[in-house]
Amino acid sequence: MQLKHLPGLMRSPVDEWRAIRSEKPTISNVYLTLVVILGAIAPICGYIGTTMVGWSIGDGPVIKLTSSSAIKISILFYIAILIAVFAIGCMIKWMGDTYGFTRSLARCVQLSAFVAAPLMALGVFLLFSEVWIIYLIGLPALMYSVYLLYSGVPTMLDIPKEKGFLLSSAILAVGLVTLVGLLASTVILWGMGVAPSFTN
Repeated sequence: MQLKHLPGLMRSPVDEWRAIRSEKPTISNVYLTLVVILGAIAPICGYIGTTMVGWSIGDGPVIKLTSSSAIKISILFYIAILIAVFAIGCMIKWMGDTYGFTRSLARCVQLSAFVAAPLMALGVFLLFSEVWIIYLIGLPALMYSVYLLYSGVPTMLDIPKEKGFLLSSAILAVGLVTLVGLLASTVILWGMGVAPSFTN
């Protein structure tokens, strides 16, 4: 069960990375016991937050999405999370091979999933649908994910720290490109009719 490692990654990441490395993961195990569960938090909470709680800008009226619109966006959001974790895992493997440190795809997907875990767990704050709350909580979560990346790559891939720093920086760049790709795909999907519909 991959979820059992989350408290340890919050308390003592380096020690927990060693414990994680001692396991022999499979992609299905990583997904079924971590990504599928954590990845569902943001879409579910986002659906509730945008349809039942709503948000407002300044002193303006409360804005909510229709249920049919929110469910489509939530499903696509969930699929995007599942794909993004796997895609970054594939990129970690490819870059590791390039750097001369060949590791299994399952190990690389596991690393990708645990690095993304704080951001996926952050999805619970979408219940409130307030942008300032999400930014306030999101920035520390993002910084902690970056810390997990830089502390996890040398340990999980069993490479020297100096090369781990370079590889981590490359992975971070790939993560940012993936984020931009997700934003671009959102714009494309909106143009194809998946734009949000608001209640009156």
